[in-house]
Amino acid sequence: MANQLMSRDPRDPFHALTRFDPFSDMDELMRDFFTPMLRARDTAVPRMRVDIAETEQAYMVKAEIPGVNRDDIKVAIDGNRVSISAELKQEQGQEGAEAGKAVRNERLYGQQYRSFSLPQEVDDSNSQARYVDGVLQLTLQKKAGTGGKQLQIQ
Repeated sequence: MANQLMSRDPRDPFHALTRFDPFSDMDELMRDFFTPMLRARDTAVPRMRVDIAETEQAYMVKAEIPGVNRDDIKVAIDGNRVSISAELKQEQGQEGAEAGKAVRNERLYGQQYRSFSLPQEVDDSNSQARYVDGVLQLTLQKKAGTGGKQLQIQ
C-alpha cells in the first residue's frame, strides 16, 4: 500500500490529500493565487498620468496621452470637476505585399478616462487647452469669488 501511494502521478488532484504537509506547497499555492491578478494588472489599460500645479490665478494640468489624435481628446469642466477622455484608435493594417503578419502587439487601443476635483471652481470661458508631443496642457483659470473663505476666530 505504501509503494502504491508513493508511485502515484503528481498531477493527480488527490495526490496532495495522501500526505499532510501544510507548508511544502506554499510557494505553489502563492504562485497560483497571485498569477491571475498579476496578469490582469499587466494587460489593463494604462491610466492617464496627470500633474497639477497651482498659482493664485489658475491651475496648470499636464496629462500624458501619447499616440492620441488631438481631435479624439475631450475635456469637460463642471464647477470644480474636470474630466478628460481620449480615444486611441487602432491603425488599419497595410494591404498588399508589404503587409506582414504581426509577431507581437503590445500597443493598447481604446478609451482612457480621468476625472478629478480641484479645490476651487474653474472659469471654463477663460481656460485653455493645448496638445503638444503627447501631453495635454490645460490652463484652468480660477473662478473669481468662489475660493474658500477662512473665518477669523474671536
